[in-house]
Amino acid sequence: MAKDRSYPELDRELFDLPPELRWREWMRRIEAVLFASASPVPREDLARVVGQEAPVDLLVEDLTADLEGRAFEIAKVAGGWIFRTCPAYAPAIRAAADVGDQLLDLSEFDVAVLAAIAYHQPVTRDGLKDIFGKEISRDLIGRLHSRDLIGTGPRSPRRGAPYTFVTTEQFLISFGLESLRDLPDRELLEDAGLSAEL
Repeated sequence: MAKDRSYPELDRELFDLPPELRWREWMRRIEAVLFASASPVPREDLARVVGQEAPVDLLVEDLTADLEGRAFEIAKVAGGWIFRTCPAYAPAIRAAADVGDQLLDLSEFDVAVLAAIAYHQPVTRDGLKDIFGKEISRDLIGRLHSRDLIGTGPRSPRRGAPYTFVTTEQFLISFGLESLRDLPDRELLEDAGLSAEL
């Protein structure tokens, strides 16, 4: 999010405040940064607005506790934190707000292709064809790419050096994952009969 900038007018340490007020001010600063950001904010960026000894993780935990019972929450996704609306309010938002291009509106097969890319990345179109037993359309790949859920990975080290596909930070954000390590275990999915292809 932030570039390496120094703003001398920002008193990070707040030594003139009593400890309880200092802590509360640091929480407000983190809240303001998260509220203003359209993408996940990593720990290093949040550390720029609080004192050197301030434990960012604990400040975020306390802020999360303060938000308990509200319509929005702090989520840890894609290596940082972000404000988002609680999933329970999705129907109300869809009914009243213009969220058009924010909706993923993916078919079951689209999600299966995304999952195959996530588990096998970097993977070529031929690799996807091997997984699903049929050609994956350029249109589907284009839709996933235009929604920034997948990107182009390294060229495959085989004849013709075809492009590969990988998931993106937006994929992690859209599915509420901090990293690809948070994907469900493939063996558990297979045991549940949900993922024979994977």
